[in-house]
Amino acid sequence: MNKPWGIIIGIALLVGSCKPGTPSEFIQPDDMEDILVDYHLARAMAEREGGSSEESDYRQALYIEAVLQKYGYTKAEFDSSLVYYYKRADRFVDIYTKVSERLEEQALLLGATEGEIGKYASLNATGDTANIWAERTALAMMPLPPYNRWDFSVNVDSTFKENDSFLMQFMSDYMYQDGIREGYLYLAVTYDNDTTVSRNLRFMTTGINQLRVPGLTGHQISAMKGFFYIGEGNTRTTTTRLLFLNNIQLIRFHKKYEEVQEDSGSQIVGGKRDIVETIHR
Repeated sequence: MNKPWGIIIGIALLVGSCKPGTPSEFIQPDDMEDILVDYHLARAMAEREGGSSEESDYRQALYIEAVLQKYGYTKAEFDSSLVYYYKRADRFVDIYTKVSERLEEQALLLGATEGEIGKYASLNATGDTANIWAERTALAMMPLPPYNRWDFSVNVDSTFKENDSFLMQFMSDYMYQDGIREGYLYLAVTYDNDTTVSRNLRFMTTGINQLRVPGLTGHQISAMKGFFYIGEGNTRTTTTRLLFLNNIQLIRFHKKYEEVQEDSGSQIVGGKRDIVETIHR
């Protein structure tokens, strides 16, 4: 009676063992993960040293070449492996999830020093100035659905006060072989009178990005939500187009914290006020 079950189990194990892996001519997943971690850190080192964009690009090329030599691969092997994984988005996202987790452990990730990113890094979710971001702090995105958009919502509780304002900031890093580098952040704050204050940020380069949403006097916040989006979502390509986001923070300021608000256009549409800011970087 047990023989049929033994045959079935044996077949299942055989099928599982035949699951195709990464062809030997491409960099294997574990090595690719290690290389990508060092790749981003090398680019961060080049950015931190300052100078002109040409000097920075030259340093980045040297540092990245040193990373590949460390692991015994050529630039051609790295590029072809990027294309291989890019065409298999699920596997690429899995690798980058692990890369993100490892990079989050780095104190100076992608140039985030004691400046705007670093000064809020130790804040918790309480106090007059608080980092209330509870979602993932790192994302890997590519301009192919569903990996070209990531939605989020913020839990609104009793710690939110009337006239609270917000600063959302993060580090961006593009790994593009061609195409337009175009990322977006949308953030909307809805109040108890159905007014929604929203802002958009367009970012196109590597570095720190910031989006401010001003407070609204006389009303309590009822909801917060938004999304990150990378353009060219309908463009199919075999060349690598990857956006890496890290050190994502959402800072809440109570009214008594004085901050400089930027001028923005505003309009009332259907009982809702939309304040939109677009920054070209």
